[in-house]
Amino acid sequence: MPATVVRRALLSVSDKSGLVKFATYLNGRGVELISTGGTAKAIADAGLPVREVSDLTEFPEMLDGRVKTLHPKVHGGLLGVRGNVDHEATMAEHGIAPIDMVVVNLYPFEKTVADGADFDTCIENIDIGGPAMIRSAAKNQAGVAVIVDAQDYGEVQADMVANGGAVSDDLRTILAARAYARTAAYDSAISTWFADQLGDVLPRSVTVAGAKKQDLRYGENPHQQAALYLTGEQRPGVATAKQVQGKELSYNNINDTDAAFELVAEFSGPAVALIKHANPCGVALADDCLTAYNKARACDPVSAFGGIVALNRTLTGEMAAKITELFTEVVIAPDADDDARAIFAKKKNLRLLLSGDMPDFSAIGRMIKPVAGGLLAQTKDIGHVTAGDLKVVTKVAPSPAQIEDMLFAFTVAKHVKSNAIVYAKDGATVGIGAGQMSRVDSARIAAVKARDAAKEAGMETSATIGSVVASDAFFPFTDGLLAAVEAGATAVVQPGGSIRDDEIIAAADEKGLAMVLTGMRDFRH
Repeated sequence: MPATVVRRALLSVSDKSGLVKFATYLNGRGVELISTGGTAKAIADAGLPVREVSDLTEFPEMLDGRVKTLHPKVHGGLLGVRGNVDHEATMAEHGIAPIDMVVVNLYPFEKTVADGADFDTCIENIDIGGPAMIRSAAKNQAGVAVIVDAQDYGEVQADMVANGGAVSDDLRTILAARAYARTAAYDSAISTWFADQLGDVLPRSVTVAGAKKQDLRYGENPHQQAALYLTGEQRPGVATAKQVQGKELSYNNINDTDAAFELVAEFSGPAVALIKHANPCGVALADDCLTAYNKARACDPVSAFGGIVALNRTLTGEMAAKITELFTEVVIAPDADDDARAIFAKKKNLRLLLSGDMPDFSAIGRMIKPVAGGLLAQTKDIGHVTAGDLKVVTKVAPSPAQIEDMLFAFTVAKHVKSNAIVYAKDGATVGIGAGQMSRVDSARIAAVKARDAAKEAGMETSATIGSVVASDAFFPFTDGLLAAVEAGATAVVQPGGSIRDDEIIAAADEKGLAMVLTGMRDFRH
């Protein structure tokens, strides 16, 4: 059946951008405009004829506006199947006229929550009539066009011009898909908010919804498609950061930058992390970020080439000048001063992201990962070890300086793919081993990389000499521990919990090591 020319449209929007212009177009085509409340007022104030819904339904709005469109003359007009003799007879019998277009965007529930409104205000911003009309119109997309986003007005108008005042079959189907996606996302936001109010991080049913921010050139590899979506989570980070300059971000850029920024968010003092393939290749703390950057880069200057730099302080011109000495893909910081922006502006391809603030690493949240046929969900890893959590298990106790380095190294290890080994000294990583199937291999790889970095820096000995070493999980055998000893580590921090803990502790005592147990494993798969 050919598309029906739009003769009657119902408009009820909270976001009134573009409303008058679109309503003016519809009116110019002879479309009857039906509306409610503030939307009707905006249309009338523009000098356009508009019919109140209460006039259509012959029933007043009630209960503070909670009930106004929930009526057979609205939903019958939307759901009646065009060309169905029985439907048309029933509509005629009850005086129900068809409604050919619905323009609805919903009460701003997500924004209300984001603004920190109280419980009752959030409840009042849950739209009922709007989703009902959207779903009715979308179900009957064969005869009704439904618009849920102001950015679609131009597309619909152009389509109507091309089709003599009708909305084409293809576009009505596209609009219906967008409509159901919108109501699904809306319901997801509401259910997530309710779960948050109850402190239920892993509720009986979990929903994930996002609004596309941008299409990406490709995914992890060129043969994969990819896009970035915003979930509405109020967390400063790569997804919501402002890109000040540089090339378009790739899938891998975003993934790596997120890993870098989440790592530096762990530290209260100035911190810098250099990331490659979502693993740190250098992390350091210092009194200022420039010093921290130099220390972090020294850990693995080869891997730092073409990587990501994250810092938890404002980017200064002095640091920007240092960063531009080495090819870098992305820099992310809470802010940047004018000198830094001017220096980076000379590097057109270098991407600069500013988050405005740092994420709270201790905020409880949910992480979701797809698996075949389902989803894995877990709470975010907000585990944080303090000096009071450390249990000394060897004859030699660590010094205060070693304890500081242990806490630093164990925090970094939390952000390194398992099996993770991190050597650290003086608030900086000096060797990192990541993602190996064997822990002893991670220990050896980290030591080799440290020796290579020392050689490049013209040092006679590796920086792992006299370092502390952190392991993200227990040592199952003594070989990993002995590899760390061979690299020059003098103190060890690890979770403990192996059936061979006594054997591991005895080996540490034999080598004169100081060892502490955290009691907490920190895998990152």
